[in-house]
Amino acid sequence: MELDDLDRKAAEAFPGHIVRKDLVRRFRGQFPVPTYVVEFMLGRYCASTVPEEIEEGLQMVQSQLSDRTVRAGEEELFKSKARDRGSVRIIDIITARLDAKTDSYLATLPSLRLNDVRISDKIVLDHERMLTGGFYAEIELGYDASIAQEKGGRPFEVLSLREIQLSTRDILEKIAAGRGQLTTREWKDFLLRSIGLEPAALSTRAQDATLLRMIPFVERNYNLIELGPRGTGKSHLFQQVSPYAHLVSGGKATVARMFVNMANGQRGLVCQYDVVCFDEVSGISFDQKDGVNIMKGYMESGEFSRGRESIRAEGSIVMVGNFDVDVQHQQRVGHLFGPMPPEMRNDTAFMDRIHCYLPGWDVPKISKELFTDRFGLVSDVLAECFSGLRSQSRVNVLQGRVHFGGALSGRDQNAVNKTVSGLLKLLYPDPTVAVPDDDLEWAVRLALEVRRRVKEQQKRIGSAEFRNTQFSYVIGLDGVEKFVSTPELQSEDSIGSDPLPAGQVWAISPGGQDESTGLFRIEVTESPGGGVRILNQSPPGPFRESARIAEQNLYARSRELVGERNPREHEFALQLRSFDAAKSGEQLGVGVLVGLCSALLGKPLKGGLVIAGGITLGGSIEPIHNPIDVIELAMEKGANAVLVPVSSRRALIDLSDDVATKVQVLFYADAPDALRKALHD
Repeated sequence: MELDDLDRKAAEAFPGHIVRKDLVRRFRGQFPVPTYVVEFMLGRYCASTVPEEIEEGLQMVQSQLSDRTVRAGEEELFKSKARDRGSVRIIDIITARLDAKTDSYLATLPSLRLNDVRISDKIVLDHERMLTGGFYAEIELGYDASIAQEKGGRPFEVLSLREIQLSTRDILEKIAAGRGQLTTREWKDFLLRSIGLEPAALSTRAQDATLLRMIPFVERNYNLIELGPRGTGKSHLFQQVSPYAHLVSGGKATVARMFVNMANGQRGLVCQYDVVCFDEVSGISFDQKDGVNIMKGYMESGEFSRGRESIRAEGSIVMVGNFDVDVQHQQRVGHLFGPMPPEMRNDTAFMDRIHCYLPGWDVPKISKELFTDRFGLVSDVLAECFSGLRSQSRVNVLQGRVHFGGALSGRDQNAVNKTVSGLLKLLYPDPTVAVPDDDLEWAVRLALEVRRRVKEQQKRIGSAEFRNTQFSYVIGLDGVEKFVSTPELQSEDSIGSDPLPAGQVWAISPGGQDESTGLFRIEVTESPGGGVRILNQSPPGPFRESARIAEQNLYARSRELVGERNPREHEFALQLRSFDAAKSGEQLGVGVLVGLCSALLGKPLKGGLVIAGGITLGGSIEPIHNPIDVIELAMEKGANAVLVPVSSRRALIDLSDDVATKVQVLFYADAPDALRKALHD
């Protein structure tokens, strides 16, 4: 195979730590062990770019895996070898338990179907993970014939073991130094190759989604969910690539196994592993009624209680599952948490603890074209680097450089911070390296999108507290406020036929001397308090003035507009989004006032409706100087009805027949009339 530029650079940057990924596939299916075990052997004997050395190493790997892995039906042969020779070496997953009757530990070796193998206390205490899910190791298994003759004797004993681990303590420093020799683009490609995928075969969205899958490995207490089509390799990373991850397959998840066993104090999976992944999450259920509540508490704080004692753990929680329909249909029939178990499906408190909803539909189905034949890091080295990065944080990179919009709650900001920190750790394993604005913005946009996807589903379930999902950010002190949407939602810049949530209004500004007509979306949320607060970082002057006048009109004419409700007892958070070149928000007073009333009444406006017109402090409606331009823009943006001041009626005689047949023009005399005609029936 001809080496490409990245292969040559990687061989120079990471000598002894790379392996050709097609070699791994040569052994896949031959031996009953995960990928990282095969790569451990390849990394030991084939970490070279010289074809002759690789071929020689392959023969060694073939020989050792053949001699030490137990295929189905060979169990008795290996036991016989142990008896004849006194000991035998095998590669197997080892678990252990405490036998209270004999006050000793017993090991289980599933490939030999042995569950009563003697093992010394020291070996168990040196490798505590064998008491939870177990791990793969090279094991020297001894046989004592004299014990075999005793009644109830246990002749097999673990004499020694070596965890499947190639890396050394300083591996992270070595990899961080090698990363400095690659560009960011090259390093992203190399990371993807290291988990066996060829970046050239993946779209940018698929590459980003795959990098997001890696965050739970590098970020403590990170909660990720991925739902999407079958066959996209959702559980592969958590099952095959790292010994620090544990896959819980569908079925019951016991509180004792996950968190702590109250009977013996044994710590559970979240204490023992960096990542605990629930596969086929729709089938998961807990053995105790409060299991989901314990899980929610852990996902929130990283702690759970055992009696009076509070135990802290750092294991990240990942949930993966399948859609039976495509994402668009799923959104039409419900929300994107639909495939979750019933006790989690509509629980907005559970959803609020999810830091990242990964778009599984952006990842292609696994096919041989996606696998790489190039060099990547040995999985064990990669896993060790990931584990080492967990003790670091990159949140400080955001301070003073990125400012988030007012729509983000405390939990939103925490989720976004953790995602950004994880992405930056993946990109820059050396914490002393400065992060350029481009890479920082890439991480921020991705983090806002995957968190907003969670908020959009909460909003669909109907909780008023999650109404405002318009996530935005500003990079730098004088940067422009940018909004981030989730691509699977309908086009953000066109007026859909569905009613917007209460408080949201499409409005058109007629523009002025220096500005043409423009479409805006006004978004209002209300809560107990007082006053109107604009969430935009630096709102334009004309819009600020429109908001001030709308607020005064609401107070002055509250009985006509909102009946018995007292607007002075409510705080309104106001946000303006522009969808055209027009930015000032000139003459949007009626739209703002209708938005305030809609939020206070909790009633949405008609779908496909757009409002035009300004208002004075005295309550009179300002005329529009170019109503035909306003109606034409509304039609272009997909509106089916436009609300305009009645003073525009004569000017609209010249409206073309084509536009007049596509858009319904509604006239209003004053603000209460506009509100009545705008509200959804």
